[in-house]
Amino acid sequence: MALLSWNVARRFERVEVTGDSMWPALRPGDRLLVVRGGRVRPGDVVTLADPRRPDRVMVKRVAARSAGGVVVHGDNPAASTDSRHFGPVPRVRGRAVYRYHPAARVGRVGGGTIRFHAGSRAAPGA
Repeated sequence: MALLSWNVARRFERVEVTGDSMWPALRPGDRLLVVRGGRVRPGDVVTLADPRRPDRVMVKRVAARSAGGVVVHGDNPAASTDSRHFGPVPRVRGRAVYRYHPAARVGRVGGGTIRFHAGSRAAPGA
């Protein structure tokens, strides 16, 4: 049973969203369950090591696969540093599948239609 628990724990990771690059789909403070590894498709929300600072984890959406790897974009281009700046990434860490916090926004995270939003997020309360 301990080996099974260890294998399950290795397969998943938890991340917290910081910043507005994925707004409105994801907001600062959202906490996500991520399945490590596996194949990703356009529209999937993924985690990856920041190519500029590998110790930092980024959350982005897969835009396309290319010969150089995976092209990722933020849903809010005005607030996102993504493949437009650093090119395709050779691999992703995992695919976000579920938002478990905050309670009011609990639910699936995932693929489907790619939605990029022009402009930046309005100030809170605006």
